[in-house]
Amino acid sequence: MDAPEKKDWLLDERLLQSQKLAAIGELSAGIAHEINNPLAIIRQEAEWMQHLLKKLGGGKELVELQGSVRQIVQQVDRCTEITRNLLDFARKRDPVIQAVEVNRIIENMTMLVEKEAKHKNITIVRHYDAALPAIYSDAPQLRQVILNFLTNATHAIGKDGVVTITTRLNGDDAVDIVISDTGSGIPPENLPKIFDPFFTTKPPGQGTGLGLSICHGIILRLGGRIKVESTVGQGTEFTITLPRSRESELFAHA
Repeated sequence: MDAPEKKDWLLDERLLQSQKLAAIGELSAGIAHEINNPLAIIRQEAEWMQHLLKKLGGGKELVELQGSVRQIVQQVDRCTEITRNLLDFARKRDPVIQAVEVNRIIENMTMLVEKEAKHKNITIVRHYDAALPAIYSDAPQLRQVILNFLTNATHAIGKDGVVTITTRLNGDDAVDIVISDTGSGIPPENLPKIFDPFFTTKPPGQGTGLGLSICHGIILRLGGRIKVESTVGQGTEFTITLPRSRESELFAHA
């Protein structure tokens, strides 16, 4: 495949992905709004039941009933979190572009996950390019992406492993953020699907499959791209490439 054909193919793939995400986003937003109302009523009634049960005192049956109602409230809260993720996925906020110090954002997010990581004997290694220039991007959205990838990396390891974060220049017009882990890796047949909405390899009840889709959409809107390499049994490496400025927005179109 020569360069023009490859470029056309990439454009077609990006257009198809964008159309698919837009369609699923609209559907997700509608479902989330419809579900939120009955969820709110269920939670309100369950809380009232908890209040009444406290007035009835103790007893084995009442204690069991209180536990069941408490479980209802917890599961309603989980459903509410899922609908919130659906709305976040559907909501395409325009980036607010400003000067961003990539290393500082990454370090702030790393400190958030490092305490829990240490409890699981997971070491986070930094390889920051001290001379990395500021880029023009959306800081809050970039924080969301970095935090999601770091959290995913620690989850992929579970315990006893290493997460490595690297920042570097990519030519004159872009920077790379590389996050790698020594986790279980991603099977080759799953690699093409990891950015698809609702795709997850986590057990039922432990993931919505929206995190990577949301991150992928954010990076595309910031003019960047994400590349993933993984080997089963050895780990996974994500490379986020971002333009240094909107004028050098190469990757949304290249």
